[in-house]
Amino acid sequence: MPRPSIEFWFEFASTYSYLTVMRIGDAARRAEVDVVWRPFLLGPVFLALGWNDSPFNIYPPKGRYMWRDLARLADKYGLPFRLPGRFPRNGLLAARVALIGAREGWVERFSQAVMAANFAEDREISEPAVIADILAALALPADDILQRAQAAPNKLALREQTDRAVELGLFGAPSFRVDGELFWGNDRLEDALAWARGERLPPAVG
Repeated sequence: MPRPSIEFWFEFASTYSYLTVMRIGDAARRAEVDVVWRPFLLGPVFLALGWNDSPFNIYPPKGRYMWRDLARLADKYGLPFRLPGRFPRNGLLAARVALIGAREGWVERFSQAVMAANFAEDREISEPAVIADILAALALPADDILQRAQAAPNKLALREQTDRAVELGLFGAPSFRVDGELFWGNDRLEDALAWARGERLPPAVG
């Protein structure tokens, strides 16, 4: 019998994706649930909803709350946090690289390193040199991976994955899909894992 699994949709510019990327691997291993990593871009999702920026920038009170909430949660989870000098940062290159990592088995450690660079070290993750340094620190062939990440087939794969997120009705990150059931937000990780294990919640109302 195959192990249960969840799809994990995340964005490197997403604050709450940072929290989940840093903890989903250990949580899923404890729950004996496999994770299918789905990097995507929130920009097209937001545009489909009529937004041209992060809602945390569009609504300043919400943004102020989010930064304070993120600091509290990072402390709760024992994660480092440093307010980024720019938000949101462009996660396009990191997402293209992560697609390769998802196929080759190193997506978790790469994603954690990129998230730490963005939200704990205040580094410009849009810069190829920063991504190359991260890959090299993981003992991965940076030049080869960056070349493949920027190749047309891989660019198309990320675009198709992002289009798929829109088709599925995703509206934010992190999101989790389990057998067609959608869970949204870092605080729903445990619920998604429980659902994958067959620990069903009450049926939807309405």
